[in-house]
Amino acid sequence: MISERNILIWLNNLGISNNIIIKLYEYFDDLCELWYINEITLLRCGFLKKETVNKIIRHRSIEFIEMIFSNIDKYNINVITILDDEYPHSLINVFDKPVVIYVKGDYTLESDIAIGVVGSRKATPYGKWACERFTKDLVNLGVTIVSGLATGIDSIAHRTTVELGGKTIGVLGNGLDKIYPKSNVKLYNEVSRNGLILTEFPLGTEPFNYNFPQRNRIIAGLSCGVVVIEAKEKSGSLITAHHALEQGKEIFALPGNINSIYSSGTNKLIKDGAKPLLSIDDILEEIYELQLKMKENKKNDIDLSNLSEDERKIINLILEGPIHADLISLKSGMDISSVISILTILELKGLVKELSARTFTTC
Repeated sequence: MISERNILIWLNNLGISNNIIIKLYEYFDDLCELWYINEITLLRCGFLKKETVNKIIRHRSIEFIEMIFSNIDKYNINVITILDDEYPHSLINVFDKPVVIYVKGDYTLESDIAIGVVGSRKATPYGKWACERFTKDLVNLGVTIVSGLATGIDSIAHRTTVELGGKTIGVLGNGLDKIYPKSNVKLYNEVSRNGLILTEFPLGTEPFNYNFPQRNRIIAGLSCGVVVIEAKEKSGSLITAHHALEQGKEIFALPGNINSIYSSGTNKLIKDGAKPLLSIDDILEEIYELQLKMKENKKNDIDLSNLSEDERKIINLILEGPIHADLISLKSGMDISSVISILTILELKGLVKELSARTFTTC
């Protein structure tokens, strides 16, 4: 029953912060010592407050741990800790990374190419339209949509993804047994059945306001980039963008009316260096993982079986990205006149097109 992994889950359920849990893990040779050592030894650590020590000692009970795991089983929840191989690689280097996460649904989604879509809880018609449009574009590319299951933009992003049969991850600021807002009960169930819901907060945790800024670093961590649809100048969406910036992720902001309070935050993000989101190409240009995925999709879409060996050789070079005919000649070992002749044939077959003077891409 008592293992280091279970101790991590126990400490998380006591409300002890990730930072303190990590310090305890590094301080003790075996975290299981926490189950036996006395108050004086705990205080000797130097980083534990007396109230934290009292909490640890007061809850050293097999019954308490059994209750934790009984509730986890009751709600059909999986628990992943930093000691587990399944721990999300994308969260390992996140500042104040969650020591324990509780998940419900298809956990394999966490390894997919994902984009965070966040924004105002009071979305305007313009924001709703833009959220649906860009979410649809991303889902059609096979991207997993990450958001916070809140009202407004979050809900639109999740709902649009579910309706399209896409994949989506909801990151909560409360326990998995609490649905917030209540109006999202149906959406919550759809996402948990067809996607993934996760949180670092143990069962029973209420959706306190101060939890949401904390959960936003996880939205950013799971995502290759973050799209901010609408946001006031001081909003949780900007906190998510800030976390994304700290993590070296790309930020895309929807430009808006300068007279709209719901666009003041996104316009400021653009002013501060975020990429203006005008079309899906703006995202594709910056996300390397998506570029690789697009290349792979193109390779799968093009039927090479009826092409000659030289045609296949040239097509494969072009699939790597737009390329000049001279470079094709150099890489293929074919003379330039043969390359130009084959490119003309491939153009007639509708497989390639000329972007500019002698630079070609696939159609």
